[in-house]
Amino acid sequence: MKIAFQMDPIGPININADSTFRLAEEAQARGHELFYYTPDHLAYEEGKITARGQSLKVQRVVGDHALLGEMETVDLSGFDVVWLRQDPPFDMHYITSTHLLDRLAPGTLVVNDPFWVRNYPEKLMVLDFPHLTPPTTIARDLQTIRDFKARHGDVILKPLYGNGGAGVFRLDANDRNLSSLHELFTGFSREPLIVQKYLPAVTKGDKRVILVDGEVVGAINRVPAEGEVRSNMHVGGRPEKVALTERDREICATIGPRLKEKGQIFVGIDVIGDYLTEINLTSPTGIQELERFDGVNIAEKIWHAIEARRA
Repeated sequence: MKIAFQMDPIGPININADSTFRLAEEAQARGHELFYYTPDHLAYEEGKITARGQSLKVQRVVGDHALLGEMETVDLSGFDVVWLRQDPPFDMHYITSTHLLDRLAPGTLVVNDPFWVRNYPEKLMVLDFPHLTPPTTIARDLQTIRDFKARHGDVILKPLYGNGGAGVFRLDANDRNLSSLHELFTGFSREPLIVQKYLPAVTKGDKRVILVDGEVVGAINRVPAEGEVRSNMHVGGRPEKVALTERDREICATIGPRLKEKGQIFVGIDVIGDYLTEINLTSPTGIQELERFDGVNIAEKIWHAIEARRA
């Protein structure tokens, strides 16, 4: 197949952790032809969805991992699969790219399905499963957030469309910074904020559970660094091997059919203790860590699912 990757610049990636690199590596091993471009080079041109990028070969050599061809403009309708793999923030640039990629259906398979990536962003899809999630409020109004904090005392406050642990704050019962943080966030963004009851179980880790075409395939635990409330690996969280619990499987069994139905082939959910906190559709990570811990080829499972859908 002809495979295009829409992703952030490939040069700086960590080849021992980056999930997109692992997907490209497995695709190449399966004989597929690779093409790479960044989202700012996606375009609509007189009825065609085009991308300006380069042919790609990958190799597991630090500092020399991407062998790129000459820059060229291609019609993406000529590709079998396009991967939507750039990281958030989930802003209008990101949303516009999903609208453009929508226009490739049904001839080209876009993974994950951009219509539902757009309509089910990470922190909003969980609202469909309130029985699985901690108490949550999404609001821009300061009084609404204050009332939530008064009810629950110890809370986590973060941007609704952020990623990688950026802008995440814990406000305990004695904290006096809510008004200032609200002023800070609303001063540079029109987005609402999301506030959730703090889950003490996070000190033991924030579990990343990976689902492929709606089926759970494994999990890793991400343990926060000392003195840190955030467990994201971008900010020093330590990945470790972990087994799936019955509660994890219950959560996956509940949301899995919805993910499969909506064309979400590679999904990473976040589970703290017994609670689902996020459903990551945009650019989930964790493949390489899970493969090392469990000795399972997760990238192969993802390509099996894609090849089955193409067939």
